[in-house]
Amino acid sequence: MSKKLKDWKTAVTKVEPNNIMVHGYPINELMGEISYADGLCLMLKGELPDRKLGKMMDTILVSSMDHGVTPPSTLAALTCVSTGGNLNQALACGILSINQHHGGAIQNCQKVLLSAVKLKEDNDLTIETAAEEVVKDAIANKVRLPGFGHRIHTNDPRAVKLYEAAKNLGFYGDYPKMMKAMESAFEKIKGKKLPINVDGAIASLLCEMGFDPELGNAFFMIARMPGLLTHIVEERDRQKPMRRINPLDYEYDGPGQRKLG
Repeated sequence: MSKKLKDWKTAVTKVEPNNIMVHGYPINELMGEISYADGLCLMLKGELPDRKLGKMMDTILVSSMDHGVTPPSTLAALTCVSTGGNLNQALACGILSINQHHGGAIQNCQKVLLSAVKLKEDNDLTIETAAEEVVKDAIANKVRLPGFGHRIHTNDPRAVKLYEAAKNLGFYGDYPKMMKAMESAFEKIKGKKLPINVDGAIASLLCEMGFDPELGNAFFMIARMPGLLTHIVEERDRQKPMRRINPLDYEYDGPGQRKLG
């Protein structure tokens, strides 16, 4: 009698007594040998990244660890704690507040970049010409370009560092170049600079690394969790419950600027 085949298939993780394999790799053999960023690449792509891809992913994750107490996701998490919510409830509130207008720019920007590079390739255009067409079309249709501009930064230091790393690691290809060309095109057409923000830089690098746009926002969520958790614990330990949280009424009292090494 033949063995009945299971209806449900998974190619991700195999678990059996004393053995756990992720895409074929025993997890105990990965432990201590690969970084968390490497493991994330393995989970999502099914293969271990080379050193350069792993380093690029690690740089992306560090870039979005936190951005203070004012982002909507942080405020949502703090509000939950203030009303008596526990850690998992507060973290869920923060993650659920990462949507189209906060953190969602990565996915949206990836889609714009994929279309822009396709426009370039299909019509044998230069990156600069294709970028101008995309920007002109967005302006004409009054569509906001995702991945540009920031409420605080005029030259987002995270975007600058990401592109420096991309050049050093070999990921400064058509997608980052298209992003920079769109930045220049906007300034040329509108007469004012709309700088690339961290979401835009990440989006262009994820495209370059071959990640689907539908995963774009996930990288922001994964990266932001340490920051959310830290603010949740601080709110619980330092603030009174049921307080009015004014995002402008705060001051930093942590360590001064420090240097590595």
